[in-house]
Amino acid sequence: MPPVDERTAEAAVHGGNIAAARKRFPDAPEPWIDLSTGISPFPYPYSPIAATAFERLPEPADDGKLQEAAARAYGAGSAGNVVAVPGTQILLPLLFRLRPQGNIAVLGPTYAEHMRCAALCGHRCVESDDLRALHDADIAVVVNPNNPDGRVLERADLVSLAGRLRARRGLLIVDEAFMDVGPEAASLAGDVDELPVVVLRSFGKFHGLAGLRLGFTIAGETLAGELRAELGPWAVSGPALAIGSEALADDGWRIAQRARLADSAERLRRVLTEAGMTMVGGTDLFQLVSHPQAGLLFETLGRRAILARPFERDARLLRFGLPGNEAAWARLCEALSVFCSSLKG
Repeated sequence: MPPVDERTAEAAVHGGNIAAARKRFPDAPEPWIDLSTGISPFPYPYSPIAATAFERLPEPADDGKLQEAAARAYGAGSAGNVVAVPGTQILLPLLFRLRPQGNIAVLGPTYAEHMRCAALCGHRCVESDDLRALHDADIAVVVNPNNPDGRVLERADLVSLAGRLRARRGLLIVDEAFMDVGPEAASLAGDVDELPVVVLRSFGKFHGLAGLRLGFTIAGETLAGELRAELGPWAVSGPALAIGSEALADDGWRIAQRARLADSAERLRRVLTEAGMTMVGGTDLFQLVSHPQAGLLFETLGRRAILARPFERDARLLRFGLPGNEAAWARLCEALSVFCSSLKG
């Protein structure tokens, strides 16, 4: 279990920082291909946004429409269980501050921000790869499907954990940021009224609109009300309300997007395997691979303006998002070929 100070230091490293990549590889040819995130390269084709969405403060009815759409899309009991927020990242310190300082246990290795935010709120934090280590926590945190390895926990195991926490007035936070491409039956979004569970859902990753900064908390109605009070009015912008409501109601696009991402993920697995990578895990939005020369591969890609996601905790690992077009696929395959040739030479 790494100490909190190491985890908080690592938290500053995320995917998507093209400016830092340009500084590190100043001679790399533009444009950059960013494969360092788990964001879909196929964005939702939203309708033109009315000027009033920018010019006026959002109406409560607009927020209600988005909550209704999210409840239906994510399987929540009702709109009253849903709190829309400007990205799920903002929720983490808010959730941890609503509880007295205590013991936080995170099922890892996983996304670093949960541990960092809990520590900043004064909680005592540990990370464990054993689900049983979360049984005695005041707050347990699980990412499902997990980032970066795509591990999926069975719903029954999470329900059992939530039952143990309820007996000691604990809370289970389940980050389902990648559940749009996961087994939806594993989601706990429909259980928040019966169990001490908070579910986090990301909008931008699956819909390819991360810059919109939109996410959701799904919680029991009492806790959901507390979160709304903490956030105050107009937490989500008018354009985000409009786009989110349209996209979450578009079942046809959602089905087609899942199929498209699954096809691209299979193609990526094949390309990486043929280049000698060992597949560690992933989802239909990213793949995690291992290679003894992963550092050299990262450098080879970077010099060709392709950004993958390295990990300080294990230098053998790299995570790859999905290329968005045939030109990007061709550049990735060419860079992998150069890497393989360098190993033979």
